[in-house]
Amino acid sequence: MAASDVAVGIIFLAQTVVGALGNSSLLLHYLVLDFTGCRVRHTDLILQHLIVANLLTLLCKGVPQTVEALGVKIFLSDVGCKLLFYLHRVGRGVSIGSTCLLSVFQAIKISPEDSSCSELKLNIPKYIGSSIYLSWVLYLLVNVVFLMHMTGRRSTKNITILKDFGYCSGVRQDSTTHSLYAALLTFPDVLCVGLMLWASSSMVLILHRHKQRMQHLHRSSSPRSSPESRATKTILLLVSTFVSFYTVSCIFQVILSVIYNPGWFVVSTSAIISGCFPAVSPFLLMSRDSTASRIHAAWVQNRKNASHVRKIYII
Repeated sequence: MAASDVAVGIIFLAQTVVGALGNSSLLLHYLVLDFTGCRVRHTDLILQHLIVANLLTLLCKGVPQTVEALGVKIFLSDVGCKLLFYLHRVGRGVSIGSTCLLSVFQAIKISPEDSSCSELKLNIPKYIGSSIYLSWVLYLLVNVVFLMHMTGRRSTKNITILKDFGYCSGVRQDSTTHSLYAALLTFPDVLCVGLMLWASSSMVLILHRHKQRMQHLHRSSSPRSSPESRATKTILLLVSTFVSFYTVSCIFQVILSVIYNPGWFVVSTSAIISGCFPAVSPFLLMSRDSTASRIHAAWVQNRKNASHVRKIYII
């Protein structure tokens, strides 16, 4: 086994372990918030689905890539290969949809009361749950093509009709069919990225205008930024990170689709880049989320309620 294979295997292993621990820790944060009776924000539901999608993306791609890079070349059957590729693509899609929904929701939430989004601001919390589940259904249906055209390396099919993706292979399609599949798979992603860019631009503009209006107050004092402002900046950081990694990932995906038989370096680099956002995003959220203050506030409130109940009982 070459040293380069070992190095790539270690990268995959580190990325998968660190990302899985980060997402699991963030999920534990939300369980603690529920346990302590903290008020659940509308964005918390979106973030929980984002965490699940990130875990799905990391585990279904990182684990087999690690095993393959460390020397075990043939270890999946056709069914296992189809299922892992399918679940990875679904997780990746829901991650895109959740990030898009998060940015659009926050942009509408912080929009001025006299804007065209004022009526939508009142109703959008009702549609968060249905929008998330619609995203799951959409990507479950769109990515069915991977169940049909991915196969394990144990396959007896003619090697000339297969495209090597490391631990799995894909059946080559004619140019017309390939173009149709590419359009089908790309359209939801392009739509989500477009909405993200629109929402991010709107949030930046709204924050800039708010800063200009409050500039005279900032000269006399230095108050802490509002929770909404902190949440908006966190989402902007998350979206900008996602768009950066997604753009580079798309470049490699195009290279993979164009090259007749992609090399080891292109396949491995594409897989590493696709796992960067799921591995990094939980740490971006945890570094800027005020979870500790919310838990402390809930604990204080519970203590007050308990004290109030004891006083009533004594009286």
